Amino acid sequence: MSWLIFSLQALAFCFSLHEFLGASAFSVSGNETDRAALLEFKSKVTNDALGVLGSWNDSIHFCEWYGVTCSPRHQRVTILDLQNLKLAGTLPPHIGNLSFLQKLDLRNNSFTNEIPPQIGHLRRLQILYLQINSFDGEIPASISNCSNLLVVSLALNHLVGKIPSEFGSLSKLQFLSTTANNLTGNIPSSLGNLSSLRGLSLSRNGFYGSIPDTFGGLKNLVNLSLVVNNLSGTIPPLIFNISSIQTFDVGSNYIEGEMPLDLGTTLPNLRIFSITGNQFTGSIPPSIPNATNLELFQVSENNLTGKVPHLERLQRLSWFIIVTNNLGSGGRDDDLSFLCSLTNATNLERLYVNNNNFGGLLPGCISNYSTTLQYLLVDNNKIFGRIPSGIGKYVNLQRLDMWNNQLSGTIPTAIAKLQNLGLLYLHGNKLSGIIPHSFGNLKMLIQLYLSDNLLQGSIPSSLGQCESLTTINLSYNNLSGNIPAQFIGRSSISVFIGLSNNQLTGSLPTEVGNLKNLEILDVSGNMLVGEIPRSVGGCIRLEILDMHGNLFQGEIPRFLAGFEFLQDLNLSYNNLEGMVPTKGVFKNASAISILGNNKLCGGLPKFQLPNCGVKKSKHRRLTVAMKLVIVIVSGLVGLALALSFLFLYLVKKRKAKNNPSNSMNSLLNLSYQNLYNATSGFSSANLIGEGGFGSVYKGILDEGKTIVAVKVFHLLHHGAFKSFIAECNALRNIRHRNLVKVLTACSGVDYQGNDFKALVYELMPNGSLEDWLHPMTKDVEADEAPRNLNLHQRLNIAIDVACALKYLHYDCQPQTAHCDLKPSNVLLDADLTAHLGDFGLARFLPSTHKQTSTIGIKGSIGYIAPEYGLGSEVSAYGDVYSYGILLKRKEQIMSAISKRSNNKIQFMKASDNFGADSKAKESLALMFKLPDGTEIGPFTYSPVDSVAHLKSSVVSNWPKDIANGPKKAKYVDLFKGENILPDDMDLSDMVGAHYSEEIITIKVVLRSPSNKNSAKASRGVCAIL
Repeated sequence: MSWLIFSLQALAFCFSLHEFLGASAFSVSGNETDRAALLEFKSKVTNDALGVLGSWNDSIHFCEWYGVTCSPRHQRVTILDLQNLKLAGTLPPHIGNLSFLQKLDLRNNSFTNEIPPQIGHLRRLQILYLQINSFDGEIPASISNCSNLLVVSLALNHLVGKIPSEFGSLSKLQFLSTTANNLTGNIPSSLGNLSSLRGLSLSRNGFYGSIPDTFGGLKNLVNLSLVVNNLSGTIPPLIFNISSIQTFDVGSNYIEGEMPLDLGTTLPNLRIFSITGNQFTGSIPPSIPNATNLELFQVSENNLTGKVPHLERLQRLSWFIIVTNNLGSGGRDDDLSFLCSLTNATNLERLYVNNNNFGGLLPGCISNYSTTLQYLLVDNNKIFGRIPSGIGKYVNLQRLDMWNNQLSGTIPTAIAKLQNLGLLYLHGNKLSGIIPHSFGNLKMLIQLYLSDNLLQGSIPSSLGQCESLTTINLSYNNLSGNIPAQFIGRSSISVFIGLSNNQLTGSLPTEVGNLKNLEILDVSGNMLVGEIPRSVGGCIRLEILDMHGNLFQGEIPRFLAGFEFLQDLNLSYNNLEGMVPTKGVFKNASAISILGNNKLCGGLPKFQLPNCGVKKSKHRRLTVAMKLVIVIVSGLVGLALALSFLFLYLVKKRKAKNNPSNSMNSLLNLSYQNLYNATSGFSSANLIGEGGFGSVYKGILDEGKTIVAVKVFHLLHHGAFKSFIAECNALRNIRHRNLVKVLTACSGVDYQGNDFKALVYELMPNGSLEDWLHPMTKDVEADEAPRNLNLHQRLNIAIDVACALKYLHYDCQPQTAHCDLKPSNVLLDADLTAHLGDFGLARFLPSTHKQTSTIGIKGSIGYIAPEYGLGSEVSAYGDVYSYGILLKRKEQIMSAISKRSNNKIQFMKASDNFGADSKAKESLALMFKLPDGTEIGPFTYSPVDSVAHLKSSVVSNWPKDIANGPKKAKYVDLFKGENILPDDMDLSDMVGAHYSEEIITIKVVLRSPSNKNSAKASRGVCAIL
């Protein structure tokens, strides 16, 4: 018995030992299998850009290799995670030997070839991530053997064929994605058996047929995406009963039918709903607002009709896109009422209602949306009304489309506040007014379309400040004026410039040559003149050039034949002449049009132009000796010219040391910011004068080297803009030492987006003649003696002003009347040389004397010619009268006249200077604009009699050659009514050296008045012969 027991114990020990040794041998064998499979995987990797597989060697256990995770008990590989490592190669079949593998993650690498079917051996596999690689071939049906799979993602590869129907057996599968492959065929109905499925994405393939009815049984489905396939038929009704659905996207297929009316009720958890690009009919379900979690609603490009329901409850809505349907009635007032219901959507980013049949008035509530709005598209409807200015609050707006409607009114300047705006489309409306100058503040603007409207005015030069602009179309408007060089030279414009069918004039600026990458230039249908600029030759990438219907002249530039990308050239109906090139685009008669240029010749025979005549030389060939003589003479002349230029340069350089005007060239292009900084923000400390239309500030430019006077126009004052234009027109071509020199003009926008216009002059350090004749108390320092002008200085100033008027009236073209001559407009430089300024009321003199004044009295009361009060024509004699008053002015009278608070009281004070002379008082009353019939002392004022008297008292003292309209000035005559200078006084020393070459005669003409007082009325008359 004891032997038997011993034998049984021995047998049990041996069995246990065998079992232990067998298990150990199995574990060692399994570990070696995993190691060998990993090394085989490494051997198939052809590119390890990051070197992560360098650790896969015998120096450490394979469980410590990068990306490898093993089970703690058996040391078997359970996870292989090599995502996002830029690996390239193939996946070997040995991967199927990792029998304990639960997760394989190779996403976002560059693996190629087929997915090995041996993956089906991985019975423990739960997660398979192979997306974003380059796998090809078919999906292995053996994957269905991995019965524990939870996630299968094969998206973004090159897989072909069908989805294996065997996938329907993966009962635990929760997520399946084959997005962005080349799969075809019908979607297997067996996928409807995946009762655990929560996400199904089969988008961007070639599936066809209908959506399987079995999908209605996917009760746990949350996300369904079938976008961009060839699916047809209708959506199985049971799908709309899966209340767990949050994402429903079947866009870009051929699905038809109608949306259920209770869609928003049966899918209460809906967050994303998209059926865009199908063939749905019917209306938008009125129950949609019940899906209160809705964030994206996209039903564009279908055949939907009817009214859009109100959407107040959709407070989480971010995208509302109903583009390209037949929604709306085309004119009913409540068509757009749903837009106001979206004001509750605090996260609204995109609102697309374009390409529909909406009509009615554009509601102002579109300016009440959340400032999160980025895209607003209402184009291609029948909407009318004005664009609300409140739209300027959308600081995040990137695109605004309102084109092809019936909008009217002006373009709101508030649009310039949209600093992130990249695309602005307002074309095809009835917008009027001007293009806002403040559009230059749109630094992010890429495309601007304002064509097909009723816009007027000029093209703002500020558009040249749009740094990101690539495309602009202003065609088919009523724009006029020149094309701004700053705009046409914006080098960022690389796609299209459309300025056709406007009323633009002038020449094409040479700055167009800056458009090196421009593809299309269309300036047709305008009134542009001059030659086609040579600088167009810099636009080497032009594909279309249309310049027809203008007044261009000269020859067709030869460089056009060298434009290798030019496909369409239209130069028709201009005044071009000369030979038509025969190379490049000119070799293709169908690619060019040159009709209506009657002086062209040559070119292809298809053009049927006359041959170009060859001019033969009438001179015999020059001999060698003659050629040698010409060369020697030309060399000597060239040497002489070079020495002359060198001498002049040295002289100018020496003078430039003390000449502040040398830095003026840098002032030719000044912006609002330059002037703002130069005048310390237009501070009151820099204010040196004020007038009816503007204020004058002292400015410091060029890092303190240049001191200027900046005249800023108050554009809100009536007539200020006309004053600016008048000064610009008057100062454009006039140059004289006794006129204030204008350095540049600034026309732009200020920091608030308002129009800004200013003129920059040389600063006159000694102020105006008014300051010297009547200095204000605040202008005189306590310890400083009052400034006075001696006789010599006064005479020089008088002659300076006379020379300025002589130039204006006779020597400049066109001849100009200043119309506002007074002491405050006579400015004095450092040497007390007088310079006439302020041409805000200047007028060009008419060629005939039939033009009368229709804008009232021109000038300042006290200096104005009295005949202007009755509408007489503008003439040089008006300036002559003002000049006489300036010379003979009395301080008491003029001080009273300049204060206009109470005309009658001031008149009474001023009239004391005339004693009992009633005629003189009548003349004075006219200056004060007293009403007809006003009682002034012993007589009653009548303006007609007063003008007649004052005019006769002036004209009666003019010499006959003045009254007959002299054509050339030879003398400067000073007329005066009292002997302040002896008749025989020698003035050669007093006048100064700069008049030594002129013949100056001062005549003293004494009027023989009936009494002393009446003589005062006619004193101060000056004539320039």
